[in-house]
Amino acid sequence: MQLNPYLSFNGQCEAAFKFYEQCLGSKINAMMSWGELPDDDPMAGQVSPEWRDKVMHISLPVGDRELMGSDSPPEYYEEPKGFSISISIDGPAEAERVFKALAENGTIKMPIQETFWAARFGMLVDQFGIPWMVNCDQAS
Repeated sequence: MQLNPYLSFNGQCEAAFKFYEQCLGSKINAMMSWGELPDDDPMAGQVSPEWRDKVMHISLPVGDRELMGSDSPPEYYEEPKGFSISISIDGPAEAERVFKALAENGTIKMPIQETFWAARFGMLVDQFGIPWMVNCDQAS
């Protein structure tokens, strides 16, 4: 069994995942637009022309998991709430780098710092409205 986060965006999915590529040092490995749906797919006829270039599915490998997402059609989109993407990073310097990168044009909720459980821990909401927790465990 494998658990992977799947993020919903309101038209900014491709920009968000290109940002995550840079922040997390990975490469998008799959992306399909709503306009690429096969004609016989029931959703194909329901997508408005201005939404055809938006992302229907995207995938970014992060460690041994995938960060996935899509642009939800406006009538289905809801702002993120009640969760955070938690990322565990080896090494305080790398944790600080990733935190700073993800926080660009976002909102820091808890500055990255040493805590009783972590060499570094911080919380932020990125510029696309996605909440993150960046953690670097204390050395054993």
